[in-house]
Amino acid sequence: MKKDIIMTLDAGGTNLVFSAMNRNGEMVRPITLPSAKDNLEDCLQAIISGFEKVKKTLNHAPSAISFGFPGPADYEAGIIGGNLPNLTAFRNGVPLGPILEQHFGIPVFINNDGNLFAYGEALAGILPEINAELEASGNPKRYHNLLGVTLGTGFGGGIVIHGNLLRGDNQTGGYLWCQPNKIYPDRIAEESVSIRGICRTYACLSGDNSRQTPKDIFDIAENIRPGNRKAAVTAFEELGEVAGYVISSAVTLIDGLVVIGGGLSGASKYILPALMREMRAELSMADGSRFPRLPVEAYNLEDSSERKSFLQKPRAFTGKTGIAVSRLGTSRAVALGAYWYAINNLK
Repeated sequence: MKKDIIMTLDAGGTNLVFSAMNRNGEMVRPITLPSAKDNLEDCLQAIISGFEKVKKTLNHAPSAISFGFPGPADYEAGIIGGNLPNLTAFRNGVPLGPILEQHFGIPVFINNDGNLFAYGEALAGILPEINAELEASGNPKRYHNLLGVTLGTGFGGGIVIHGNLLRGDNQTGGYLWCQPNKIYPDRIAEESVSIRGICRTYACLSGDNSRQTPKDIFDIAENIRPGNRKAAVTAFEELGEVAGYVISSAVTLIDGLVVIGGGLSGASKYILPALMREMRAELSMADGSRFPRLPVEAYNLEDSSERKSFLQKPRAFTGKTGIAVSRLGTSRAVALGAYWYAINNLK
């Protein structure tokens, strides 16, 4: 249907990824442009240009624009601003929604990118996938709540409860990036759970100040690039430990599944072990009694044996949570979340 065409954008601190979707899925090959994160004029021009390029590939006019944006904002009014460390050009407040509505003449919906990642995964990604596997295995358990986590330029998050996106009274529901950092208590978690965190930790541990990228550091860990392998592995492990600390607190409140996306999730083989150790850690009481950090058992769903155990019927009074890496891919999950958010709001 013509009215179902929605132009989408995954706006990150590094790249802008544009697409268009209808009920049958993605309609165009995604278009990627650099974000020009520190220059407002260049960034606005890139956003308009990207949507224009997508529009020219469509056979019918789109009915709305819907996309994700990192950081705090007045999303209902379409005004981007506040403390945006990854897109500094918007810090003083920019009416991005109204600008795009005036230019394209169609409704514009903007949401936090972490929210839309979680929404896409809840409606068309990991949540229905796991529930289908539970049904196939004869397990009557079904999951309805999801924490979506993105590891990339920043540390993003989003929460979906029974199909409803949690936005919060101040439109900051699901934010993880500013949570306390377990290793460096005076810093926010994102200082370790981010590209800059990986690069800084590796440089500190290795003494190599040549500005290695996360991909370089991953290749060093894989022994396909020269460098300090121990420092490379430890850099990803530190990210996993800090992320696991924050995710554990969130899971205690949300009681659902966890899906991880973002560019750094490609290094999950080094991140997940430390993350899982943190989620399986114990805490104590004043009398010396010790209890698991979580009230449920945590499973690494990327491990085939753990996934098999997760799908089995639980023992009495034993709850489970599972942590998986996105199979949709972050940009596609965000695009799907943006699409369904627009469709549900155009009704």
